[in-house]
Amino acid sequence: MNKTDLISSIAGISGLSKRDSEKALAATIDAITKALIDGDKVQLVGFGLFDVKDRAARIGRNPKTKEPINIPATRTPQFKAGKALKDAVAK
Repeated sequence: MNKTDLISSIAGISGLSKRDSEKALAATIDAITKALIDGDKVQLVGFGLFDVKDRAARIGRNPKTKEPINIPATRTPQFKAGKALKDAVAK
């Protein structure tokens, strides 16, 4: 399912127009992104938890030359599925 399919599905389920469904999806994604940038967690009970994980700097190796390279510290988003979502997918 891609973004267009998701918008069509939202429109069909909610009764909103595709244009309004697209706006709602964009607003949801923007709100989650902004919260993660600000360092907040976003918890949707039954669906899951969006959070940011800090990864420490480390030394890696170039597989071709075997030379060590420095990998800088980063912040990466992560998602942990909620119990209801896990149970629904397991069926």
